[in-house]
Amino acid sequence: MREQLLNIYHLMLERYGPQHWWPGETPFEVMVGAILTQSAAWVNVEKAINNLKAARALSPAAIRRLPQDELAHLIHSSGYFNAKAYKLKAMVEWLGKNFDDGPDRMSAWEIAELRKSLLAVHGIGEETADSIILYAAYKPIFVIDAYTRRVLGRLGLCPLSRKSMEKHGHSYATFQTLFMDNLPLDTSMFNEYHALFVRHGKETCRKKPLCLHCCLRSICPYSAAQGIHDNG
Repeated sequence: MREQLLNIYHLMLERYGPQHWWPGETPFEVMVGAILTQSAAWVNVEKAINNLKAARALSPAAIRRLPQDELAHLIHSSGYFNAKAYKLKAMVEWLGKNFDDGPDRMSAWEIAELRKSLLAVHGIGEETADSIILYAAYKPIFVIDAYTRRVLGRLGLCPLSRKSMEKHGHSYATFQTLFMDNLPLDTSMFNEYHALFVRHGKETCRKKPLCLHCCLRSICPYSAAQGIHDNG
């Protein structure tokens, strides 16, 4: 499994090159983006973040001071803006209480402790928590998203049986363990690997995949089942 996962990583890296993720200028901007990107296209998240910057509101203290309706207005483009304003308020309260508004201080906590604390914050689920841990706290944890699940499923590496998926759904922890148990705990690799899954899922392994152009087609059972074979 280690060899398979490393092969997938290197094939995507060769095709797409380094992705330089996460697209945020500061750890706090990454944290804000991790919440705003929930059920939203990144282009709309960027508009919301730019609005916060223009209003000089992209800081924990500024978000804490802003009336919730004003905050919701600034992040309107990201969708679910009232709910996300509430989530941002909860996040900055957590950041202030535990780290005196300093995201850099998160690195002093162990991953398990930090993750448990984040998951207790309103509006922060597993994917959002892990994105904050990986991209803002710079700690090695693998982020699982819909693109990762889709690519792994087509590659025949889904860690759950069909019966188990029908009963329990696509368990986040089970997918995450596949990477955490079989790869070195390397923050840079986990960062790049997740970004490559996103790039590959958006551009090639779409809901209607472009198998003919896929850098993974030589090892992909799904592609083979469609009668598309590697010629190179």
